[in-house]
Amino acid sequence: MKRDFLSLLDWSTEELWELLELAAHLKREARAGVRQDHLLRGKTLAMIFQKPSLRTRVSFEVGMRQLGGHALYLGPEDIKLGQRETVEDVALNLSRYVDGIMARVFGHEVVEELARFATVPVINGLSDLLHPCQALADVLTIWEKKRRLEGLTLAFIGDGNNVANSLIEASAKFGIRFRIACPETHEPNARIVAEARALGAEVEILRDPKEAAKDADVIYTDVWTSMGQEAEAEVRRRKFQGYTVDLSLISQAKPDALVMHCLPAHYGEEITYEAARSKNSVIFDQAENRLHAQKALLVRLLGGRA
Repeated sequence: MKRDFLSLLDWSTEELWELLELAAHLKREARAGVRQDHLLRGKTLAMIFQKPSLRTRVSFEVGMRQLGGHALYLGPEDIKLGQRETVEDVALNLSRYVDGIMARVFGHEVVEELARFATVPVINGLSDLLHPCQALADVLTIWEKKRRLEGLTLAFIGDGNNVANSLIEASAKFGIRFRIACPETHEPNARIVAEARALGAEVEILRDPKEAAKDADVIYTDVWTSMGQEAEAEVRRRKFQGYTVDLSLISQAKPDALVMHCLPAHYGEEITYEAARSKNSVIFDQAENRLHAQKALLVRLLGGRA
């Protein structure tokens, strides 16, 4: 039976821990120079992009190459998903050619529809609702640095966007306390918050960044304006004044708190350059771990490894 990766809530905590452990193992092997090109030899991943990308495209493409497979890039103009051809037909066609599909899209319903009709695994590389691959890399990074996840406090400063939503799901799965400081009308998705709380997660929605950051183990931020919201950029800059992660805000957290950002960063807006380069920052460790976490996911889904 084929398996998809659209949301962290679709996988059990045990399965997610297996992914993290496999990712850590693959990372150690790669750094030791151990060849891994037998793991997905002969496999092909179709990568559908409605949005531009640096980390998603490079990490999946390099990951497939390191594992011995091939990644096929399909940009916005290549297939015009849902315009030139229905999502159903794209899913059915690609299923005859490739071993897996990764999609970076606008509407979450697009990746859900791909998964519904595809007969090969579908990975949500990002949607407007969720970014589970980022969250998987993030918890891998936190686990590496803190050697635990349960009981930690993660303070998210800024917009309750797709990254925040997936981190809430991660918090529910791994026992992390989640706080978000955001302006009114910029809260994370209410359904996702309710689902996480129903699973026993502690999710606090606050307005004051200092209150959220107090004694936190992780301070996380992301851009105030996501792709597709460019027309709102100036309004958002005004609304998010006071929500910048700087050295003063970091000082409210624990001395060894991690500073995280999924990138790209707009320095001087959601984070200062000094904060991003501070001793607490692990933002480039996060970026690297996209590669290792996704390699584990690809081996699990395309290679059948449990």
